[in-house]
Amino acid sequence: MNRDQILAAPSMPPTCPSYPRGPFRFVNREYLIITYETDLEAVTTALPEPLEPLPGQAPGTAVVSYDWMKMPDSSGFGDYQESGICIVATLDGELVNYTAQMYLDDEPPIAGGREIWGFPKKYGEPRLKVVKDTLTGTLHYADQRVAMGTMTYKTRPLDRQQVQAGLSCKLNVNLKLIPDADGGPKIAQLVGYRLEDVVVHGAWEGDARLHLVPHVNCAVADFPVRRIISARHQFVDFTLPYGRVLHDYLARTGSRLHDNNAPPRRESLCP
Repeated sequence: MNRDQILAAPSMPPTCPSYPRGPFRFVNREYLIITYETDLEAVTTALPEPLEPLPGQAPGTAVVSYDWMKMPDSSGFGDYQESGICIVATLDGELVNYTAQMYLDDEPPIAGGREIWGFPKKYGEPRLKVVKDTLTGTLHYADQRVAMGTMTYKTRPLDRQQVQAGLSCKLNVNLKLIPDADGGPKIAQLVGYRLEDVVVHGAWEGDARLHLVPHVNCAVADFPVRRIISARHQFVDFTLPYGRVLHDYLARTGSRLHDNNAPPRRESLCP
């Protein structure tokens, strides 16, 4: 291979890439999202600067969500499921979602998610399905069940336009860490992105419960459940675009980068 051929490869290995070039379209992606209050100390420990936690109503708490996602039709990535923790935070006063832990069962989105956007993905076995009258999410890691979430099934519909506006306007943030060949840090960035071309096919809220089991290599239980705030079940299409660097930890100043070509903030679209 010559230099041009090497640089044209979308991913490794270049002769049979792990994933193609994006953007990536997700069709009929199903979610179970359980938002709850957890210990502020746990969130502060996991949240990289300059992000700030969103305080809960109770003293000493912060807001996080535990998510299950079923992706039956994902361009370049295929059919897989995913589960993990997101922290509700602020960045320069803007409300954002920070992805703290993700576990999934498909190699291409593990590789692509980590290498492009900095998603903290590890292999696990999440499952989201309807069991009789209950929407049920489970996560197994190393043959052990470490999470289970349950929600009433389609009991209270939500306004689709409001859900679509919230998904479109929200800035999502990941911490991207990639070492150099000598083991030292090569990339250390906060990466941000917003979903595009969002279509909501249906959304419901309802009562929910969440049970987390401590595990040394799948630390979702490090964010204990103090109070369930809300639960949402939704079916969505969207395009996942490439991201942009919000903060570079290896830059001399370590300050947030300003991208003149970045999409504007859209808080006014949020319900």
